[in-house]
Amino acid sequence: MRTAIPLAAAAAGFLAMACAAGAQPAPTEIPVSRWGAEDEIGAANHLTPAKVLEAVKLVTTGKTYALGIPVDRSTPAFPPRSIAVTVMAPNQPEGVTFGANKMSYLDDMVTGWLGVGTQIDGLAHLGADSTFYNRNRMKDIFDTTGVKKLGVHKIPPIVTRGVLLDVAKAKGKDRLLEGELVTVDDIKAAETAAGVSPGRGDVVVLHTGWLSMLGEDAKRFGAGEPGIDAEGARYLASKDVVAVGADTWGIEAVPFKGDRVWEGHQILLAHNGIYILETLDTRALIRDGVREFLFVLGAPRYTGSIQAIINPVAIR
Repeated sequence: MRTAIPLAAAAAGFLAMACAAGAQPAPTEIPVSRWGAEDEIGAANHLTPAKVLEAVKLVTTGKTYALGIPVDRSTPAFPPRSIAVTVMAPNQPEGVTFGANKMSYLDDMVTGWLGVGTQIDGLAHLGADSTFYNRNRMKDIFDTTGVKKLGVHKIPPIVTRGVLLDVAKAKGKDRLLEGELVTVDDIKAAETAAGVSPGRGDVVVLHTGWLSMLGEDAKRFGAGEPGIDAEGARYLASKDVVAVGADTWGIEAVPFKGDRVWEGHQILLAHNGIYILETLDTRALIRDGVREFLFVLGAPRYTGSIQAIINPVAIR
């Protein structure tokens, strides 16, 4: 299999450096969910018919935007992920056809991981000290054939208001640099500039300009990224959003500052049940000056999966 996943080596290096520095684990006291000890969908509980009716009012032109990027064998991915599509013509050697009408067909097989390219992180993806959302312990939910709880197949359709915050512009740039922190003040400045602020049940998307690096230098794209930290995650979680997304492969600033790694993920996923959307293509929305829109996502329903490759749609 041809692979080109520079992000893999880079991310592995970040984790190794953190461990070598004597990294301390993030706070491990995962709370019981506000929606009860048996809840498995987290912030998706904010999604209601009333929220949908409110969000559809944002559609004024009917223009649609694909937020997912195409994925293939060369798409940078976190280690050890990769993906490959293999196309076959089953039982059709030498032009064999079927029936008097000479029917022919092609099939395809996917081999790989579900966390490649544009993706959703489910609530079983990342936690602290082997504990995940709603105090689910790895030993209780882990199975090689699929998690027993918190699977992506449990996520309901996400149809809600989307809010796009241009944090790059708020910082006076077209594209932020790898490792550049998007602070709470930066997020607030982007909210002020856009004249919008995410609220309960919304999907908030941060535009950093970093996705443009993928087409210029895939190795550099995968070696780091701008993004939020733990404080940024706490601020966005305080908005009661259903998901946080960005045009980066991991939403957090990498390389990490200090010895704490992926703490923003812990705060969003494990502590608050807020989904993470990675590698969103926000470029067309930015070009058109879109700041809020109808966000639509039906996550693939692979039973027991903890992530999924997605193509969310924005409608204005």
